[in-house]
Amino acid sequence: MKKPELLAPAGNLEKLKMALIYGADAVFLGGKAFGLRAFGGNFTEEELKEGVEFAHEMGKKVYVTVNIYAHNSDLGKLPEYLKYLESIRVDAILVADLGVFQIAKQVAPNLHIHISTQANNTNWASVQAWKDMGASRVVLARELSINEIAEIREKCDVELEMFVHGAMCISYSGRCLMSNYFTGRDANRGSCAQSCRWKYSLVEEKRPGEFIPVFEDERGTYIFNSKDMCLLPYIDQVIKSGVDSLKIEGRMKSVHYASSVVKAYRLAIDSYFADPDAFEIKDEWLDELQKVSHREYTTGFYFHRPTEKDQIYGSSSYIQTSDFIGLVLSYDEPTGFAIVEQRNNMKIGQEIEVIQPKGKTFKQNIDIMLNDEDVAIEVAPHAQQIIKIKMNEPVEPYAMLRRKENYERASQNKDRS
Repeated sequence: MKKPELLAPAGNLEKLKMALIYGADAVFLGGKAFGLRAFGGNFTEEELKEGVEFAHEMGKKVYVTVNIYAHNSDLGKLPEYLKYLESIRVDAILVADLGVFQIAKQVAPNLHIHISTQANNTNWASVQAWKDMGASRVVLARELSINEIAEIREKCDVELEMFVHGAMCISYSGRCLMSNYFTGRDANRGSCAQSCRWKYSLVEEKRPGEFIPVFEDERGTYIFNSKDMCLLPYIDQVIKSGVDSLKIEGRMKSVHYASSVVKAYRLAIDSYFADPDAFEIKDEWLDELQKVSHREYTTGFYFHRPTEKDQIYGSSSYIQTSDFIGLVLSYDEPTGFAIVEQRNNMKIGQEIEVIQPKGKTFKQNIDIMLNDEDVAIEVAPHAQQIIKIKMNEPVEPYAMLRRKENYERASQNKDRS
C-alpha cells in the first residue's frame, strides 16, 4: 500500500518552512491574487520562488491555489501569473473554474493541475471527467462518506486528495453567498468574512422586529457554526480508502497550529506503515490536537450525515490548551543554552513544554534566562526578543516552546489565594 502524502497549509513563508520541517510532504499556499484566502498572508512572487526552492531542496512539493471563481476582470493578468508559476517550477496549481483550467492548459502546459474542493466533486463520473480533460489530481468534496470515497477510488485512476483536519464550512463545498450578501466580500473570490460564525436569531414573517433565539442564550445562537474536522482517530481507515493525499486545512492559522497538527498526523501515518497489524492510536497524538486553537472536533460526513451534534450553537470561540511562547533558533551543546526567539511573554519559574520536529516532546521549568548581552533576566516581554534559555535536554532548531494557556491568569489567581 502506497503511503499517502501529508499536505499542510502555508499562509506565509515561515509557516511553509515549519510545516515541511515538522513532517509535511507538501504544502498548499496562495499568491497575492487568484486564491480563496485573501486575508491569509499569502506570498509575493519572490516569496513563492523562495518557498518552492526551499521545498525542493528537501525533496518536497508546493501547490499554489488559483481557485477563485473568476469574473471577466480577473482574467487579464492570469496568463502572466500562470507562466510565472510554471517558470519557478511550482509542482501544481489548484483550480475550481473551468475557464481558469482551460487558460492554464493553454499558457502553462507544463503545470500539473489539481481540481480544488470548490469544484464540489462528489461522484466518480465528475472525477473521471476532470481526469479525461487533463487534471492530475482531484480534491474531493468534504461532503463524502468513506464508502463513497472508496467507490471513487475503485472507479477512477487519478490522484485523489481529501481533507482530514480543520475547519468545516456550512456551505456546500465552501461555496458561500452569506459573506457577499452581508458585507460585499465575496467568499468565492477570496474575501470571506466568516459570516457563518456570527450570532443569529430567528424572525417570523408576520412578526417583524421580534427576534427569537434559536436557542442557546440571550445573545443569540451560532446556528451555522460547524465543529472542526478531525480524522486522526480513524487514520488507518482513511489510509485504507486508497486516497493519495491527506490535507490539513488552515492557511490562516498560526505557525504553532500548522507544525503541531502536522507532527501528530506524521507520527500516526508513519506508525501505521511501520506495523499495520499492531497499529493503535496513541493518546499523545490526540492530546497534541487539543493544544492548538480549534473548535470541538467532528468526523464531518465521513461516517454519517452530520446532525445537530456536529454543530456548535452556543459560541464561535476556539479551544486550546497551550500558548506558543518561543521558537528555538539554535542550541549550544557545551553550555546547554538554546537561542530562542520570543513569541509570547515568558518568565522565570514557568513550566514549559518543548515540541521538536524530530525529537521527543518534554517539559521543564525556565530556571535561567539571559538577554542578548548574556545578562540574567526574569521576564522576556518584548515581541520576538532574542534570549537564551538553559535547557535540561538538547533541543533541535525549530523546536517550539509553549506553556499552558492562561498561565499568567492562573498564577495571579494562585497568588491572590
